[in-house]
Amino acid sequence: MDAEPHVVIDHSPQTDSAGARGAAADFLLQHCPWADLDAVLLVVSELVSNAVRHTAGWWQLHLRAGQDTLVVEMDDSSPLPPVPREPDFAGGGGFGWHMVMSLAAQVEVCPLPYGKRVQATWLRQAH
Repeated sequence: MDAEPHVVIDHSPQTDSAGARGAAADFLLQHCPWADLDAVLLVVSELVSNAVRHTAGWWQLHLRAGQDTLVVEMDDSSPLPPVPREPDFAGGGGFGWHMVMSLAAQVEVCPLPYGKRVQATWLRQAH
């Protein structure tokens, strides 16, 4: 049995959110064409931006595609979970975590010995 397609988009500063989005788009088009590309890319952008903004160390983005699932995982060096903030319409942010939670079918935050993992999952819709 073959393993699920998987890609690791390495940590900053080698990759920024634009580079991560491009790599994620290529992966989805090849391995997961049923996924909502715009929704996944928004989540990838938010996870990378949050890791860059809120961690002092490294981050690593993983994408895995199963026959009926897509999993996006962001591992980073901060043990602190994401905290939803009241959106600031004057330009202060606060929208990202709410978007992540609403765009993915399931979102989990798991502590790791060296930080945390944020995992967003999409499920293929039956036709």
